[in-house]
Amino acid sequence: MTEYDYWKIFPRMPKKVTIGDITVRDGFQHEEKFISTNAKIFYAQEMILAGAKEIEVTNLGNPEGIPQFKDAEQVLTALRSDAFKKRCERAGVKYDELVITAVTIREPAVDVAIELRKRGVGPDRVLMMVSTDPEHHFANSGTTLTQYWKEAERCIKKARDFGMKMCGTVSTIWGSPITGATRLEDAVEFTKRFLSIGAHDIEHADHDGSASAAQVYRYFSMVLDAMPYTETHLCHLHETKRVASASILAALQAGITRFEGTMGGLGGQPANFLDDCPVRGTGDYYYKDPRYVGLITLEDLIVMIDELGIEHGYNVDRVLWLGAKMEKTIGRRLRSEAVLNGRTLKEGHPEYARPGLSKLIKKLGEKPGTLSPPDWSPQAILPEKYGPLGWK
Repeated sequence: MTEYDYWKIFPRMPKKVTIGDITVRDGFQHEEKFISTNAKIFYAQEMILAGAKEIEVTNLGNPEGIPQFKDAEQVLTALRSDAFKKRCERAGVKYDELVITAVTIREPAVDVAIELRKRGVGPDRVLMMVSTDPEHHFANSGTTLTQYWKEAERCIKKARDFGMKMCGTVSTIWGSPITGATRLEDAVEFTKRFLSIGAHDIEHADHDGSASAAQVYRYFSMVLDAMPYTETHLCHLHETKRVASASILAALQAGITRFEGTMGGLGGQPANFLDDCPVRGTGDYYYKDPRYVGLITLEDLIVMIDELGIEHGYNVDRVLWLGAKMEKTIGRRLRSEAVLNGRTLKEGHPEYARPGLSKLIKKLGEKPGTLSPPDWSPQAILPEKYGPLGWK
């Protein structure tokens, strides 16, 4: 007998997930125009009010290389304001349960986070990143892996001493845009390394859309076999080939419970051009068309999870409303299909019904709701040979 219950086929698949929003950081870092501080604050606050419990809002690295985040302190201050805390209280949002994250790739940025923390506006969580490909790692950090592991070990202790969680990101799991194929086993080992030096949680990242569903299922199954506490693991997938939703499903099937995305599928490498001037960023873009390299679209991800019947905690309609506003902020059509075409409504769209069916049913003397001729058998009886075989 075929088993039709999806959760029996994939017993690790969750019925409740956490979906983080990283639009204001990862989404905006790739934009070649400065997104106003007001817009950053607006979307960060509104996404929290729409249901985001984990939100990544800035990068505390040197603004010379990433000037998009020269307003980091202002954004964090707005999220720590009494006015916003009161808005959360009125909306029934438990402010103390929020996790506000800032990226801190190198130690000086961790030191900035600590100083902000001392002043009461710092992040709850910071993030450092290693790549299993040494070339990709060097391009992002300017260090060897040996140097960086030692630096991360120091920074994790520093962060912990000031009450901040440290997320360790493992990148190039399914491939590197610089050197190509990588080994999943290396990423599992890097995950263990991060946890062994005290990381709070791990972001498992496909930063260039290399992942396939089969390999995502294999990798996360390996991870959860070795480290089964699911709150430790976060799935971060980029969308360069329009196949990331299949990989999300594969991650769910493997048992992953934490995901993140960006509104409109924004994001990618830090921009190397801002407004009217070239900037350092991380050098040349890895892609032929850098417009379409962002994360899994947050709006579509939430709709997908919602229609799977998995609990997620978001007000879906409010998220779709924000997604439509984001297109005006960015100034172009973004990648969310749900923003354009909406959700699949169980109640349907009665306004599209062709008038006259009830009158026709009454005229023919049929009963409302009849689905086949009443003189036919209650259930269809298949012939011994049917379909193409029966036509031969």
